[in-house]
Amino acid sequence: QVQLVESGGGLVEPGGSLRLSCVASGSISDKAMGWYRQAPGNQREVVAEINSGGITSYGDFVKGRFIISRDNAKKTVHLQMSGLNSGDTAVYFCNARFLFLNDWGQGTQVTVSS
Repeated sequence: QVQLVESGGGLVEPGGSLRLSCVASGSISDKAMGWYRQAPGNQREVVAEINSGGITSYGDFVKGRFIISRDNAKKTVHLQMSGLNSGDTAVYFCNARFLFLNDWGQGTQVTVSS
């Protein structure tokens, strides 16, 4: 298990950008890492994932606006978000997965509003 701490959320205007970071307490090199989000009244959904080999996948709604990356040496995962709109308003959670084991961070709030 690892502890995950997210940062980088905040208030941004439509069309703006944010970079989320997730720092792990231990090694992530063998883990698939992901970002999920949950808006009020909605289920948690996957935003982006990057496996231990660096292969990435994204939710359909991303449409090329976000980029997930990882730095195993720094035990960090980033989510670079651009072209944000009000539909992206949610709490964003970092996830670390190894086989059937999942660790979650506490989340960071992203609010897109003018």
